[in-house]
Amino acid sequence: MVKKLVIWGASGHALVVADAVRSVGDFEIVGFIDNLSPLRRGESFCGASILGGIELLDELIQTGVDAIFFAFGDGAARIRLAQQVVEMGFTMPVIVHPRAVVAADVSLGQGTFVAAGAVINAQARIGSNVIVNTSASVDHESVIEDGAHICPGAHLAGKVFVGRAAWVGIGSTVTEKISIGAGSTIGAGAVVVNDIPAGVLAYGVPAVVKRSLV
Repeated sequence: MVKKLVIWGASGHALVVADAVRSVGDFEIVGFIDNLSPLRRGESFCGASILGGIELLDELIQTGVDAIFFAFGDGAARIRLAQQVVEMGFTMPVIVHPRAVVAADVSLGQGTFVAAGAVINAQARIGSNVIVNTSASVDHESVIEDGAHICPGAHLAGKVFVGRAAWVGIGSTVTEKISIGAGSTIGAGAVVVNDIPAGVLAYGVPAVVKRSLV
């Protein structure tokens, strides 16, 4: 039996997630949650409709919709809300697009999304509520912690560490054995050849810290 799923988010990333969900075929999308724009309730979106906001969670559980997937970019918010919905009884599936390549010994935490064209290689460990986006790659033995986002076209070499809720920007490159601290943002097109501390913005070729984010 196909299970029912609600997607939390109703913007561009939600379109990508919904396409992957439908390509896999394990879930029926019953609708979308948009907690930022109450006036969108009832609006048609991506082959379903926007059901409302966070106030719907109890009703969804009561009607048998107990699978939820976050499809928005704020990693810290994904982590925070994941704890809340799991405590309410929701499950958070792993969504891997059929045209992604994930090695057999890779671990993927709940609520993680792997987009089309992404590659995750041997013995990588991917936490919960992580996004490995379109055509991104994570090489062998790398560790990506909860809520991080590896943006489209970003490439991580082997044994890279990406901290909790960090953001590795589109088209960036991270050389082997580099550590990127929790909550840090790596700018688009950066080349990271030195460790980046937690809570900073870094970009450039090579990437250097530009300012604190905390």
